[in-house]
Amino acid sequence: MIGTSTVVCALAIMIGTHKFHVGPAAIVLMPILWTVLIGGFLGVQKWKPIGGRARAVSTHLMDVSIVFFLAGLGTQIGPSLTKFTNIGPAILLQEVGHVAGTVVLALPVAVALGLGRTAIGATWSIDRESYLAFAIQRFGVRSPEYRGVFGVWVLGSVFGAVFISLLAGLLGGMGFLDPRALALGLGLGSASMMLGGVGALSILFPESAGEIMALAALSNLVTNIVGFYAGVFVALPMCQKLYAMWSRVWGRDDLGRRVRRTGPAVAAVEGEPRTDSVDVTGVEQDPTVVRTHWTWLTAFAATGSAGLLLNALGTGSARPLDAVGVVILLTLTAVALVLAKLVPAVPSSIWVLALATLASATFVPVGPFIASATQNVSVLFAGLPMIALIGMSLGRDVKALRSLSWKIVIVALITFTASFVAAAGIAQVALNF
Repeated sequence: MIGTSTVVCALAIMIGTHKFHVGPAAIVLMPILWTVLIGGFLGVQKWKPIGGRARAVSTHLMDVSIVFFLAGLGTQIGPSLTKFTNIGPAILLQEVGHVAGTVVLALPVAVALGLGRTAIGATWSIDRESYLAFAIQRFGVRSPEYRGVFGVWVLGSVFGAVFISLLAGLLGGMGFLDPRALALGLGLGSASMMLGGVGALSILFPESAGEIMALAALSNLVTNIVGFYAGVFVALPMCQKLYAMWSRVWGRDDLGRRVRRTGPAVAAVEGEPRTDSVDVTGVEQDPTVVRTHWTWLTAFAATGSAGLLLNALGTGSARPLDAVGVVILLTLTAVALVLAKLVPAVPSSIWVLALATLASATFVPVGPFIASATQNVSVLFAGLPMIALIGMSLGRDVKALRSLSWKIVIVALITFTASFVAAAGIAQVALNF
């Protein structure tokens, strides 16, 4: 799988970046998009389908490549920490934007479309893996709330990076939002979505590419640390209360059907179908791959080799020090995965961002060396295998995607858009003070 994904990424890099303007906005078509399209085609084609065991192996590789990508982002933050002291409030306040964007803006649309209680799960967050796990425990897999979480999770996993990259390019090209505010808004809690947005903004603002990457990564770290708790203890209760209000406003019951009032009583309109259906059994289960020391070593070697090759192809340069940088990133990845296993309450994504940030900070003795060794390792290219593997695993999710109501698709896109735009807007206001 890693060989195929590397070839996919190499083809995407060779296709290159293409930018064109639509009025004041800009649409950026870049290697991330080509990677998703080529990988997705391989994932769904029937001529030589990718089997369950191969997808299970790719999941193992993806676990390493995601953390490796985040390690690279962390080394972008460390050298710039002292520059961000004056925008601390903007980093923290963007979390308010995520909550406000999803609950305040997306929820009323979801209720109006007749999703019923599915609207709660679809709009209380952008529904990444931690929210999916929480929804299973909190509501159960047969609940309408879980159906909403599941639908948005599937769409975000498959199309989130491409959608956010296009949206970031459009907003960046319009020029009314500070690139730093847009970078802060990319802290959505999703590594792939952040990669897509960072790629688009870096192409539009090449002189600020380093700062954009660092701010987006730092914002994503804050979201990963506090965002889940904000979602559980703030956004979800708020969503449930506002759901009751919007249900009365739009005249909908908990199944999404229109209701008519007969005095104090409320009755569903006869013949009105329920509209919150999502097949939560739609993800095909892959066989389990036993993860031994050998499989971990293979995954690390494959991730490092692919990252080094794609970085050289994408940047057009290769230094001996780049190999040292990749080894450093792999070491940080390994330490983060071990720590996550020892302390399960803290995921590896948080561990690796924190470790990489501290390791490359200027006030740490080894910080300047680590920053120098990793500065030419572009996460936009080294992180591409993660995107390719997601696309190549699409065959597992085809049934689930086909089962999604068009209404869930609309609500998911509104949720992603509202979360990003609201967070960027609040960051813009904070940066101006």
